[in-house]
Amino acid sequence: MIKIFKYLDELNCFMVDNDYKRIADQLGLTEWNEVVWIGRFFILDNDYGEHWFDNWPERELIEDKAKIMGYDSTELFVIDHERFKDNRDGPCHSPDERVRFWTDVLKSLHLSYETLFAEARKQNREREKLKIDSGYIPNLEERIAQIAETASYDNLK
Repeated sequence: MIKIFKYLDELNCFMVDNDYKRIADQLGLTEWNEVVWIGRFFILDNDYGEHWFDNWPERELIEDKAKIMGYDSTELFVIDHERFKDNRDGPCHSPDERVRFWTDVLKSLHLSYETLFAEARKQNREREKLKIDSGYIPNLEERIAQIAETASYDNLK
């Protein structure tokens, strides 16, 4: 299992965990960020989910403090309570309750390597069909084997 986010308590936001970021890049899971594909699952498994962290106004509120602390605000993910409700039959919880819940979920979010590998293979097949500058990775299976070997070694330590 690999941790997806690092929580920054002093800014009340998240960054993508460095280990996950490196692996996502190697596997071709990075679109405009490394968690776009995960957002699609969280937001009812559709493309709207890729926008789960489109929260520029919230980032602007912490930008100065983030800069002082050495963080690039474009790499920070702030939970916007409005993105986690759809108003079809609710909301059932207050904005504060939604933020608290999703903060807990993302703090604890780990995914298996098998899930990452399956998603990478799926995306790679789709890219291969597109042909033209699609980001297809011809040696994906070699990359997966290397990551799996490293992950097994790290678990033995």
